Amino acid sequence: MFFSAFLTRIYLVIATIFLVAVIAVWFIPRSDISVHAERRPTFDLTTFFDGKTVAYGIFEDRFGNVRRQFRVEIDAKREGNMLTLDERFLYADGEQDRRIWRIEKNIIEGEAVYTGRAEDITGTATGRIAGNTMSWRYEITLELSGMEVEVRFDDFIYQIDKDMAINRAYVSKWGLEIGSVTLVFLKDGLAAQKLPLALKSW
Repeated sequence: MFFSAFLTRIYLVIATIFLVAVIAVWFIPRSDISVHAERRPTFDLTTFFDGKTVAYGIFEDRFGNVRRQFRVEIDAKREGNMLTLDERFLYADGEQDRRIWRIEKNIIEGEAVYTGRAEDITGTATGRIAGNTMSWRYEITLELSGMEVEVRFDDFIYQIDKDMAINRAYVSKWGLEIGSVTLVFLKDGLAAQKLPLALKSW
């Protein structure tokens, strides 16, 4: 009887530790991008995306299973401190989508701060840059399992060289991570090898 009660307590302790560990992983904040301040090349959103960009990406659920594959052609125009990004998507299942961002760059206390809007974005997206890294946060309504769900995107864009950047986006709902997006952006010579991008069929 005593041994059975002891085992029950041990199981409860283990279960509690496991639950706390899982919750801790879910709620750990992403690192402050200021740690990338010395990394080069220095990223500038309006300069990097000005013109034509192509991108390839995947969406993974929180267990690491690839749920979607897609490619994107981006046509951008810069006017002063305003950048318009016209994104056209093709998914592997044949779905097509389009999003037009209007992003404004301002310098506040010596730091570049970005704000952006798009038709399917809730409120205003916000971003800032440190070194070769940009953080970009916004809320958007997605269709998940046949339902429309408003989720939060925390994007981290890392410029690798003048022609390439990698975006890691963490998707969450109520503070719980439900998936992630990995996206590779190609510019100039790298993009020219892929243009025009096939956006009618996979």
